Order: sequence, then C-alpha cells, then structure tokens
Amino acid sequence: MSAVIELRKVSKFYPGKKALDHLSLSIPQGAIFALLGDNGAGKSTTIRILNGLTPPDRGRAEVLGHDAWADASLLRQRIGYVPERPKFYDWMTVQEIGWFTSGFHRPGYLDRYLSLADQFLLEPKARLSTLSKGQYAKVGLALALAIEPEVLILDEPTSGLDLLVRREFLTSMVRLAGQGRTILISSHQVAEIERVASHVAFLHAGRVLLTAALEDLRDLVVRVRLRCEGPPPHAQVHALGSILQEQQAGGGWQVILRNPDRAGLARLRRSPGIFDYEETPLSLEEVYCALLGTQDGAP
Repeated sequence: MSAVIELRKVSKFYPGKKALDHLSLSIPQGAIFALLGDNGAGKSTTIRILNGLTPPDRGRAEVLGHDAWADASLLRQRIGYVPERPKFYDWMTVQEIGWFTSGFHRPGYLDRYLSLADQFLLEPKARLSTLSKGQYAKVGLALALAIEPEVLILDEPTSGLDLLVRREFLTSMVRLAGQGRTILISSHQVAEIERVASHVAFLHAGRVLLTAALEDLRDLVVRVRLRCEGPPPHAQVHALGSILQEQQAGGGWQVILRNPDRAGLARLRRSPGIFDYEETPLSLEEVYCALLGTQDGAP
C-alpha cells in the first residue's frame, strides 16, 4: 500500500533537548497507526510536525504527498485533528461552535457537523461548558470529521473518558478506517489500542524502537519458556536474537527475544536436557514493557 504519511530522518531540537532523533515512519492508506511511548518520547512533537504547527529541523515530513510544513494551509482541508485537551469557546452551544468553525471550511461543513453531532447524541442547544468530558471529546471529533478528512490525527483521544465511552470512540475509528481514511493515534492506553490498531510504532527518546503491522508483531517479539537439566542455555540463546528480558527460577527459564532466529529456536527445542519448551506471542502491552524497559535499563 502507498504511504499516506511519510517521515524521513526527521529531527527536532528544542533548547537543551532533542525531541526527535532521525525519526522515520511510513504509514499506509487505511491504517489505524498507533504511536506508543512514554512521556517525552516524541509523540506530540511528531503530531505537531504532521499538522504543520512546527517545521522539522532536519529531514522531511510528508502527508498525502505534500510537505507538512510548506503545504500546511493546503492540507488543512484534508487533515482532521483532535488534540488531547480540545479547547473551544465554552460559552457557545454545540450548534454555535459548528457554525463558527464552518467559516473556515468549504460549503457543506455545517450540515455534516450537525449530522455528526446528532449521531453522537449531542444536544444542539447545550452549552459546551455544561458537557461531560466524553461529550466534549465528541464535539472535537465531530468538528474534525466534518471536513471529511483523508487523514485523522488523534492525540490521546480517550484521555479522561470512562470505559464505555472509550470503547465506543475506538470502535468508531475502525469504521472510519474501513471507509479508507488513515488514522494516526497517539495514546497511553496500550491494551485498548491493541483492539483497533493495524500498525504500531514504539518511540523512545525521539527514536523509533520498532515499527510493524500488528499481525507481524507476534513474529518479531516472542516469549520462550522451558525447563532444563543443568544451567540455562544462556550462550546458545544469545545467538538466537536480541534478549529484551530474561528470568530464571529453579529449573525454569524464560526469555523474551526480538527478531528471533526460527531455525535456531528449533535446534534449541531439540537440544538434550531441554523439556517443557513453549513459545508464545506477546500482547501489545507486554511488547511495550519489554522494549521500553530495556531502553530504561530495567532487567
């Protein structure tokens, strides 16, 4: 699939800090692409660059084939953006904020916004100041979707929402991707993102640790458990891939490997003194902890 979003060796510097360090990503059309990482990993800076709010200091960022900074005004009509904490004129009603925003967009925007607000069960005459967090988030999503965006960028979209509203929100993302829209989500809700994401990138200190389609991730990071007679096969396993985590208790031994050597694992399984061999994929949250824990110096 062709890339809708492309970042090539993008770096961004702030006083005393390198926010992005030669970051490269390629996001295909129709993907629900999750950016995962701790605070300070570079997720928000990446989103600001893609939205044309700040230029990269090095490298190039493209959205829909256009330079995200040089062509930012052109892309405004093609990218929908929902920030982590949307802030509107709270003295306006649900209907009035749509009318106000429609002045910046093409004809038909207001009708689409009101239709979306109705789908989200938002009362048109309700003051924004009286809405719950979930309702307020839905206003932001309706405003973004009313431009009929080809790309939708969401920064912590479910932050502060209750469980049922979060699930409803994420389910709606699957429907949008099914319509051909490309969705980029930055989130700390790793377990929930796993339910909807098609692709994922793990960021740390402005760098990409790993990026893959979710269906390929189970082959890139695996857990191996076994029992053995005598000492654990440390030397043998170190040649089978990058060790992210290793644990030993009694005769039991467990290791999490990145980029495992399948032929080597098959030989390990048949080695003398090895029994109760088990190889299992990891959940997205487990991969996150293994990758980020290794970077932070955790065992």
